[in-house]
Amino acid sequence: MKKFGCLWMLLWMAPGLRAQNFSFQPGEKIIFTVYYTVAGIYFNAGTASFSVNRANTSNANIYHLVGVGSTNSKYDWIFKVRDRYESYLNTDNMQPVKFVRNVSEGKYRKYEEVIFNQHNNTATTKKGTYNVPENVQDVISSVYLARNLDYSKYKPGDKITFSMFFGSNVYSMYIKYVGKETVSTNYGKFQTIKLQPLLLKGNAFKGGEDMTVWVTDDSNHLPVRIQSKLTVGSIKVDLSQYENLKYPLVIN
Repeated sequence: MKKFGCLWMLLWMAPGLRAQNFSFQPGEKIIFTVYYTVAGIYFNAGTASFSVNRANTSNANIYHLVGVGSTNSKYDWIFKVRDRYESYLNTDNMQPVKFVRNVSEGKYRKYEEVIFNQHNNTATTKKGTYNVPENVQDVISSVYLARNLDYSKYKPGDKITFSMFFGSNVYSMYIKYVGKETVSTNYGKFQTIKLQPLLLKGNAFKGGEDMTVWVTDDSNHLPVRIQSKLTVGSIKVDLSQYENLKYPLVIN
């Protein structure tokens, strides 16, 4: 359960590609159940949620995206997590203008704000101003940007590169398109697009291509399952609730 915040680093898009939003709308909310498994035993470890609302600005095309993760309260005595990630996204070009990270993981606390200037290609934090690549993304904006990617352009094995600003660093990453696959969940069977994002090595994640993400093969591109190996055990994240999707969810 440590470094729960790494769950937000799931989906990405190539730098240099410009997009407009077609897959989500204000009012959308999706909730996931997070299962931790060790020695073949699954535990309901916590929940993760993503929500979309219009930001309180004069620009109606700025959306406020929020990702929240928390451990199951009955396991808080082992390792308590209360994480909140926010992105203010310009949906005209799918680029972030502000990012907020407010995490509480065990004894670790971190609060950070990043202001993006897409004209000057800079990211500013309380530590200073950094040069960043064109179309750089933050953790949360990347998830929604990737939902607007046309995966029909790729063949199995293709790697889609991207740049992400996190902390005080720019990371060059990729997501590998694996192909199509049918996935069975508590909701039923979904026709999905199977992806493997490159992970940064951390305390919980081994790094590399140990994470697999399945998103619906429809106009929502909604994540329905995520699986990843951890340094100890593994994790499975399943869609548990959703509301106000832009398109009807296709369930077999």
